[in-house]
Amino acid sequence: MQGIKNLTQGPINRQLFNLAMPIMATSFIQMAYSLTDMAWVGRLGSEAVAAIGSVGILTWMSGSISLLNKVGAEVSVGQSIGVQNQEDARNFASHNITIALIISLCWGGLLFIFADPIIRIYELEDHITANAVQYLRIVSTGLPFIFLSTSFTGIYNAAGRSKVPFFISGAGLVLNIILDPLFIFGFGLGTNGAAYATWISEASVFLIFVYQLRHRDALLGGFPFFTRLKKKYTYKILKLGLPVATLNTLFAFVNMFLCRTASEQGGHIGLMTFTTGGQIEAITWNTSQGFSTALSAFIAQNYAAGRIERVLRAWHTTLWMTGIFGTLCTLLFVFFGNEIFSIFVPEQAAYEAGGVFLRIDGYSQLFMMLEITMQGVFYGIGRTIPPAVISIVCNYMRIPLAILFVRMGMGVEGIWWAVCVTTVAKGLILLSWFVIIRKKCLSIPSATKG
Repeated sequence: MQGIKNLTQGPINRQLFNLAMPIMATSFIQMAYSLTDMAWVGRLGSEAVAAIGSVGILTWMSGSISLLNKVGAEVSVGQSIGVQNQEDARNFASHNITIALIISLCWGGLLFIFADPIIRIYELEDHITANAVQYLRIVSTGLPFIFLSTSFTGIYNAAGRSKVPFFISGAGLVLNIILDPLFIFGFGLGTNGAAYATWISEASVFLIFVYQLRHRDALLGGFPFFTRLKKKYTYKILKLGLPVATLNTLFAFVNMFLCRTASEQGGHIGLMTFTTGGQIEAITWNTSQGFSTALSAFIAQNYAAGRIERVLRAWHTTLWMTGIFGTLCTLLFVFFGNEIFSIFVPEQAAYEAGGVFLRIDGYSQLFMMLEITMQGVFYGIGRTIPPAVISIVCNYMRIPLAILFVRMGMGVEGIWWAVCVTTVAKGLILLSWFVIIRKKCLSIPSATKG
């Protein structure tokens, strides 16, 4: 098969590391889009940060929906490669891209049309709401670029070539870093300037992907971007990707409720603390997501090929890697929360409130990395429902816990503790679930049956 790397042979540690590093770096680049916007807009004041922070939950929700095709591509294409079925690999690639375009157009249209009533959920001051609505309408028109680029990334990851999305996303980040201050301050566009800069950068990433696949690459021997959907491929993609997209999207709904509660308890400072703190926490999340995605792609090929011993060794190796990094992030958040938050929002009231959030949230970082690592194991063997069930149940428990803690007199900090407690629970439960079913689910790979 053309343009792919065989992950069923060779040293496990080196393959995992070589696959994970570009994926992790790509995740950091995607995170850096938001952090770059936040850092520059932070110079405009905490109200401006609150405006784009309220939209940040919706862009996160959009990214969650796009995971349907990212995970769908990584597993379906990866397993097809594992059993040496080039035709299926190409068909899965085309179907993922087609489905991504359809979903992005529908979702982007909804956000554009209903931007005003959606933003008013947060009950912010009128001028902050107006800025947020304008920002949302700009970024919603760029969602097809994001969804399609995410699908391209999933296909490259499945083929073991995670460096390509890294370099392409890196080019987009450099462009965004250049355009942000120019549009925000040079052209005097304020928060809208950040939206325009991000839109142009995301469109550029999409165009580079298209150029790479059409003129420079023979990935999977070449495949059409768009195709007439067939039940066989569409069903498997939805079966693999829908639970992942659903759990992340429902997670975003939970955060919308928590954002509103934070706004009620702490005003725009409370909302800004939660949204900006979540962006900073993404440092841990994206690191573990990089290893998890690499683990998923690695396991997909080896599981389909019947190399179960390599699956287990990769799982143990990844647990050690993410465990060390999770411990480091816990120490940084707990002891240097104020200093880290002040990098993005230098206003004293803002970074002091943010420091409290990071300290509380820091206690759960190791368990968050454990949860996401275990998700990679389940995704790789094609069982995406168990992580979805655990995440949905625990994430929705945050709502009654937050209400309870607030009524106990903990104020806005009660919300942070609700997030911390449920994150710890998710990591422990998901690990226990896999340990219990490990022998059964790794006995006969379903991809090799029949």
